[in-house]
Amino acid sequence: MKQRIRLLLLAVRDLLLSAGPLVALVAGLVVLAFWWLDPNPPKRVVLATGPDQSAYAAFGQRYADALAAQGIELVLKPTDGSSDNLALLRAGDADLAFVQGGSATFTETDAEELTTLGSLFVEPVWLFYRERAALRRTGHARITHVAQLKGWRVNVGTPGSGVPLLFDSVLAANRMTSGDLVLSRSEHTPATVAFLGGEVDALVFASAPESPLVQMLLQTPGVRLLDFEQAQAYARRFAYLKPVVLPQGVVDLGRNIPATNVSLIAPTTNLLARADTHPAVLQLMAQTAVTLHGTPGWFRQLHEYPNLAQAELPVAAEAQRAQTAGMPFLQRHVPFWLANLVERMWLALGLILALALPLSRIVPPLYTMRIRSRVFKWYAQLRDIERRAAEAPDPAAALPALLAELDALDRCTDDIVVPLAYTDELYALRSHIQLVRKKLMRTG
Repeated sequence: MKQRIRLLLLAVRDLLLSAGPLVALVAGLVVLAFWWLDPNPPKRVVLATGPDQSAYAAFGQRYADALAAQGIELVLKPTDGSSDNLALLRAGDADLAFVQGGSATFTETDAEELTTLGSLFVEPVWLFYRERAALRRTGHARITHVAQLKGWRVNVGTPGSGVPLLFDSVLAANRMTSGDLVLSRSEHTPATVAFLGGEVDALVFASAPESPLVQMLLQTPGVRLLDFEQAQAYARRFAYLKPVVLPQGVVDLGRNIPATNVSLIAPTTNLLARADTHPAVLQLMAQTAVTLHGTPGWFRQLHEYPNLAQAELPVAAEAQRAQTAGMPFLQRHVPFWLANLVERMWLALGLILALALPLSRIVPPLYTMRIRSRVFKWYAQLRDIERRAAEAPDPAAALPALLAELDALDRCTDDIVVPLAYTDELYALRSHIQLVRKKLMRTG
């Protein structure tokens, strides 16, 4: 039994030593491919969101929950809004960011360094005003045009939100300037408190309807929402604006809020990323975007978003794939880390395998040569004994020493261990030793 185990271990050792160079080569190529392709995503990425209680913050948390399920920490970076987000993205202080359409002009450098995962949702321009302020200034509880805001106290949000730039464009379209109003630039929450306290006549911000502040103001007595009756005209003037309608009763069917359809203008929100963001992160974000924003809502139909049409920046290939092919087959059946590893390594592994298969043909000859070398190396000594016997001046005198060497050589063959398939080589050596012994005896 011990002999069998010893033979087995020796056979395994010989096989490993014979295949060692090939195994080392393949392992080195796999390590090199892994380093070059970098298939594993980083464990931590940063998403620039927006102010607290904003739709950006709410959606950011849902993205963070989705990535956390795959072992990736999505750090949410609160900001003043769209303009701040874009600045962080350009500076490399964020990997991804929500950016409002029309909040900036993109440059050639942006087209090289940034990519888009598509438009996620529309952000209507919500212009809330107090009925008392309208009655005091116009004599009517309802206003219908931006031009009627002349002289009003209006909060347009912080410069980093992108809304001040957007509202300046709206004012210019109405032949007004910021000097025609008493503008304040407070954050949403303190501005809302001032608005409800009567210190501000109107609030302007752009946000998805999921924003808690929007939901609250839509249902606050004495607060009205400006109906942009010229929404179609705004959309014709500004390519980044889209006319949308807040349907009657959509906020609260029982209380019929709003009491009528309300026309609004809305830029779209885009999910942007740095072009060097890991593809696996982009893939997860794009898949999550399809799940979160593909459902119907107040201002969207089923599967209308994410939308890759009319993108201002190059569209990431991962976003295209998530839109057209959905979740990859492997990802539906195995953990994400494994599916991602196979997806990003399969081509390299295929090439390595294609190289290794022809090279593997040299392993059997190497193995055979290694086994036979244990036997064949003794033939040199056997031939040397035979040569010295033939050249000896006195064969009879040299015979005892030569026979002693043959006996020692014969004893060495007892320690030679070869697999059963190669025992004929061993027995051939022993037979040849006996042939030489007989020859020496005849000549001596």
